[in-house]
Amino acid sequence: MEQKEPRKVSQKLEVNSSYLKEALAVEKNFDILQIDVVYAERKMALFMVDGFAKDEVMNRLMEFLARIKPEHLEDDVLSKLVKRYIPYIEIETSDNLEDVIGSVLSGQTALVVDGISDVILIDTREYPARGPEEPDMERVVRGSRDGYVETLVFNTALTRRRIRDRTLRMEYLQVGRRSKTDIVVTYIEDIADPKLVEQIKESISKIDTDGLPMAEKTIEEFVAGQHWNPYPMVRYTERPDTAAVHLYEGHVCIIVDGSPSVIITPTTFWHHLQHAEEYRNKPVIGAYLRFVRFVAVWASIFLLPMWYLLVVNPEFLPDSLFFIGLNEMGALPLILQLLIIEVGLDMLRMASIHTPTSLGTALGLVAALMIGEVAVEVGLFTSEVVLYFAIVAIGTFATPSYEMSLANRLMRMMLLILTSIFHVYGLIIGTALLIIWLASMKSFGVPYLWPFIPFNLRAFRDVVLRSPIPLKNRRPRILHPKDPDR
Repeated sequence: MEQKEPRKVSQKLEVNSSYLKEALAVEKNFDILQIDVVYAERKMALFMVDGFAKDEVMNRLMEFLARIKPEHLEDDVLSKLVKRYIPYIEIETSDNLEDVIGSVLSGQTALVVDGISDVILIDTREYPARGPEEPDMERVVRGSRDGYVETLVFNTALTRRRIRDRTLRMEYLQVGRRSKTDIVVTYIEDIADPKLVEQIKESISKIDTDGLPMAEKTIEEFVAGQHWNPYPMVRYTERPDTAAVHLYEGHVCIIVDGSPSVIITPTTFWHHLQHAEEYRNKPVIGAYLRFVRFVAVWASIFLLPMWYLLVVNPEFLPDSLFFIGLNEMGALPLILQLLIIEVGLDMLRMASIHTPTSLGTALGLVAALMIGEVAVEVGLFTSEVVLYFAIVAIGTFATPSYEMSLANRLMRMMLLILTSIFHVYGLIIGTALLIIWLASMKSFGVPYLWPFIPFNLRAFRDVVLRSPIPLKNRRPRILHPKDPDR
């Protein structure tokens, strides 16, 4: 769809109303309203979307307009209406009918007045929105319970509530030739690297598409690139406090209207392994929780390939660890058992998403009986396969980032296949290639494995140990913050 050429507003109400009526398809769209009125002996027309306009505000607005007398609008009509007789905060004017159409479709009310070559735009919109509830994916035992919602203005307010810095910037952009999706790029100007901010804004402004059906996910694919890379180059959060922490460090966040997930850029591999729960406890407890989470994540990637290698090569097992092996090999080859249960877990996960909450318990019981007990009894799986895969599944679910857990699952399957083909060489070469691949990635110029590769002792200590907040007096050097000290 080509960009519409600007069309100037005429001083004749009939011309403007006719064009807007046709462009907005008032007669076909039941929810787009055209209200023809006469105030101060002057013809006017209101254009609005019924589902967005606040009835109370519109009633009060029409009451004020009804009080205007003809002598009040004898000269300088536009200025008097905007500055005196329409008592509303968010009000502006436009002399381009194409811009007026976009504003009406986004929820604003357009007031067209006969004899004026400008249209008055009044922001009376009120989007349908749910309450800021705690996100399901990022729950904490102790801490704030509010979370981002699908309304852009609410999300920016939740962010400003936690950051009252005068240099916090909320820059507005619009993407999508047809969808006209509202986007806000937010950062702290005194901290964030100006080059990073400009790079992100430029990447968003270059997006050329008719719409953003998947909101923030579509933005990520345009901005971050690396479409065939399963590892996430940005981090998603639905918690305002998590977004605030990253903004204070020098990150740049992208808020997309219609999505409760805020994009954090740039990110490293380790950002996806952190959780707010670690910082809601004492440093020692937080360090322990982080250690447990790291063990779970590494187990979700490497435990099955290593166990498979030890089972098919029992000579590698010392006598004291003989119990790790299989008692019975089973009817199916071991690698086939592992791959079947990998796919089965994904099937179960997808089924749980589409299952109503009231039937979730029943689904769990069916899965436990069929995949667990019955599968072992009929010889489809061995007990050890079910046991070790259960440990791996727990590690997968313990990964804070949903996108990271899916990527790690794919890497686990690739390592399994390599190990089944090349045995010990397959595991060693596969692990080395994975590390080299991760080390070669960059998220907006930031090395993905920093501070492990390239190594930075101070930052690496903070990643591994969850340092006490009073000791974290420096911002991450890799972000090139303008103010490196906290």
